[in-house]
Amino acid sequence: MIKTLIFDFGDVFINLDKEGAMNHALSIFKLETFTEEMIAVNSLYEQGLVSTEEFLEFYLGNFPELIEEDILYAWNCILKDFPKHRLEFIKNLAKENKFKLILLSNTNTLHIDSIKNDVSFYEEFKNCFDAFYLSHEIQLRKPNADIYQFVLEENQLTPESCLFIDDTEENTLAAAKLGIHTWHINPKTEDITNLFTIKKDLF
Repeated sequence: MIKTLIFDFGDVFINLDKEGAMNHALSIFKLETFTEEMIAVNSLYEQGLVSTEEFLEFYLGNFPELIEEDILYAWNCILKDFPKHRLEFIKNLAKENKFKLILLSNTNTLHIDSIKNDVSFYEEFKNCFDAFYLSHEIQLRKPNADIYQFVLEENQLTPESCLFIDDTEENTLAAAKLGIHTWHINPKTEDITNLFTIKKDLF
């Protein structure tokens, strides 16, 4: 029986433009693919293991023809709108109080600061959750098993009582290995508000 719902943030609640942001970044960096060093720095930044200042210094040092505003736009342009009906969905779930609600997101200071500026109801959204875990704050990152173990232990949960929803298959596969029920949501064809229809076999 599902007692806890664990949600990703991007492309579950707030819409993302991953492809557009990637294409824009590769264009301004004049690259065909991200280098291994760039991928590593991005990952460290998501885990809060390098500061925003160090993150920006890395990119400005490697791409001296760019200015800080170029880097900030390239990094944040992935963030799109947060449909209000999804806020109402999580508010109703919180009000019903049938499930423990947890948010578990790979993110970073720049993205969260941008969301706080652009999404007027961010705090209202955050307050719907019993626990709100951002990778850069807890220094753990999906799909590493330790982040899921952390959530289970911190909240005294059993894997079989949890449903984890994420748009990245790598993340849901990692959670499933621990016995957590999962929904690999497709943001192009599915919406979180249809959770209880699509996953009705679990409820």
